[in-house]
Amino acid sequence: KYLYDNGLVKKEDMRIETGAGVREVHLYTANGLVTSACVDMGRASLDAAAFRFAIAEKTVVDYPVYIGGQSFNITCVDVGEPHCVAFCPRIDDVDVEFLGPRFEQAPYFPERINAEFIRVVNPSTIKMRVWERGSGEIMASGTGACAAVVAAVANGMCEKGRDVTVRAAGGDLVVNYTDEKITLTGDAKLVYIGEALY
Repeated sequence: KYLYDNGLVKKEDMRIETGAGVREVHLYTANGLVTSACVDMGRASLDAAAFRFAIAEKTVVDYPVYIGGQSFNITCVDVGEPHCVAFCPRIDDVDVEFLGPRFEQAPYFPERINAEFIRVVNPSTIKMRVWERGSGEIMASGTGACAAVVAAVANGMCEKGRDVTVRAAGGDLVVNYTDEKITLTGDAKLVYIGEALY
């Protein structure tokens, strides 16, 4: 949005280099400004070996853990960042400020982890809260939304290849997960303009 709206790039298809690789982005515009974007997030992995967990499983899907004095069934997903998805009956009842750091620093995850607390409302809707390692609870997460959908598919709650809306405090994201890639679509809004003084 920044590049397009400020005339630095005047194409609706871009390639942007990130720490997790080059990502293809398609922009949707109205009146010369970007309103939303769709990002090819690459492939997801359920391979636990890549995470270097203290869990001796090939994949961590519907895996029972005891964290913060509570039992959870978790699914771990790599979407360029490691995520631990915990399924909950009501996300509004989750004490994320308490549980988030306990998930992040649990002995299962020696290198720390991001945690999503989700409820699958129906096969096309997920509600999510996110604890980002090193930051705390955040309003939304693109990789977290992707991990939530991959975890829901791995547990038979959502369908591969179908659009799933992930609802977070910061807004809705639409995720489509296939064997080849994950696409992430969401609104692009200008929140503020700042000035850095050196």
